[in-house]
Amino acid sequence: MPIYIMLSNITDEGAEKIKKDPNRIKEVNEEIERLGVKVLSQYATLGPYDFVNVVEAEDNIAVARVSAELASRGTIKITTLPAIEVDEFINAFG
Repeated sequence: MPIYIMLSNITDEGAEKIKKDPNRIKEVNEEIERLGVKVLSQYATLGPYDFVNVVEAEDNIAVARVSAELASRGTIKITTLPAIEVDEFINAFG
C-alpha cells in the first residue's frame, strides 16, 4: 500500500486542546485509522513542523479525505507528501 508523510502544524486552538488533554493526539490517530488510513509512526518535532506522521493509505483519495477531515476542525494544518521507498525508486532506473 502507498506510504505518505503527513507534516502538520497545530493552530493555537489545537495547542490549547493538547495542553489540556495530551492523549487527544492518540485519539486522533484512532480516528485516522477508522477513516481507513494506518498510522505507521508519529513524531513530535522541533522546527517548521510540530508533528511528522508516516501513514499507509489505499490511495491519494483516502489520505486526502483524512487531511481534509482533520483540517476542517481548525486545530491543525497539514501538508501531505506521497513517499516512494528508496529501493523502489532505485529500481525505477534499472
